[in-house]
Amino acid sequence: MNSIIEAAQARRAAPVAAAAGPQTLHLMTPQSAARWDAFVRACPEATFFHLSGWQSVIEQSFGIKTWFYFVEQDGQIQGVLPLAEIKSRLFGHSLGAMPFCVYGGVAAIDDGARVLLDGAADALARQLGVGHLEYRAMERAHPHDPSWLTKELYVTFRKEISAVDDENLNAIPRKQRAMVRKGIKLGLKGVVEDNVDNMFTAYAHSVLRLGTPVFPKKYFALLQKTFGAECEVRSIYTSDDRLVGSVLSFYWRDEVVPYYGGGMDLAREVAGNDFMYWNLMQAAAARGCRLFDFGRSKLGTGAYDFKKNWGFVATPLPYEYKLYATDALPDNNPLNPKYQLFIKVWKKLPLPVANFLGPYIVRNLG
Repeated sequence: MNSIIEAAQARRAAPVAAAAGPQTLHLMTPQSAARWDAFVRACPEATFFHLSGWQSVIEQSFGIKTWFYFVEQDGQIQGVLPLAEIKSRLFGHSLGAMPFCVYGGVAAIDDGARVLLDGAADALARQLGVGHLEYRAMERAHPHDPSWLTKELYVTFRKEISAVDDENLNAIPRKQRAMVRKGIKLGLKGVVEDNVDNMFTAYAHSVLRLGTPVFPKKYFALLQKTFGAECEVRSIYTSDDRLVGSVLSFYWRDEVVPYYGGGMDLAREVAGNDFMYWNLMQAAAARGCRLFDFGRSKLGTGAYDFKKNWGFVATPLPYEYKLYATDALPDNNPLNPKYQLFIKVWKKLPLPVANFLGPYIVRNLG
C-alpha cells in the first residue's frame, strides 16, 4: 500500500500554498470515518454516494474490496475518493468509483488534492492490473485529458419541486397526471416501513420481469441500517392492505433520490408506480426537499421513457473511463445483443430460483 501512496505523491503536479504544510494521502479508517463524512457533507462536489457508510455496505453485501482515499493538509481533509474493484470472468476486471452508485469520483476543494487522488487511483489500477478505471459524476472531471474517455449510455433526470402539492401535481404532464389521479381515487396509500421485507418482495418481482438478477436482501437491509433517516423505505398498499409496490429512497441535503423500487403485478391495474412516485414527491416536499432526483436510466429503456413522461428532462451522465489492460470501453449493458439470450432465459426462472442465483451474479455488475 505504501508503494501506491508514494506513486500517487510522485504524480502530484500542483504546488501548495507557501504557508501551508504538505498534502498527504491516506486511506480511511474507522477512526477517520467521522471526519470523512463531515467533509463530504460540507463539500459542494460531494454526493450521498461519497459517504463513508458505502464502504461497509459494499464490502459486507458483496465481498467487494474497497479503498477509500483522502487527502489531508494541516489536519483538514481536502478531498476524498472512494474506489472498489470488480473482478469477473464474464464482465471483466475494473476499478471504479463506485459500484452500484450513480455518482462517484473525486470530491475535493483543492486542485492539489485532485491530483493526488487521481494519482492514487492510477497507481492502484496499475497495481491491480485492471482493464479500466471508471469515475461517475454529473460532469467530466478531465474534459481536456485524452487519456480519459467517455461514452453516451446513461442520463439522469433531476427536477426542482415546490413546497405546494398542487404546483407539483400540475407540473406533471396531463396523461401522466391522470395516472396519478387514478391511484389517488382508488385509495392507494403510502406507508414508511422500518424493514425491507415488502420492499424486497416488490423489487424482486419487478427485476424478474425485466430479466435482471436481483440484489441480495441483505444489501437493502444494510442500506437502511447504515444510513438511518437518510434512507427511507416507502411501500404502497391498496385500501384493503394489499402490497402494490415499494421504493427505497435516499435523502441528501435538499434532495430526494428514489433509488430502488418495484411493483407487484397489481401495480399495473391501479397505476401503482405512478402513485408511488407521487406519494414520495409529496412526502419529500413536506420534508423540505426542493429537488427530485429520479435517478439514472439507460438510453432506449422503459425506465427512460417513464421518467421522461413525468416531464423530467434527460441530462447526459458523462462517466469517464481510463483504459489499462484493454483497448475497448466496457459495454455491460442489457441492450447489448450478447446479453439478450441470458435475459430471456432469466425471465423464465421461478422467482425463488432467481432470488437465490441473482446475488451471485449481480455482485459482478457494479
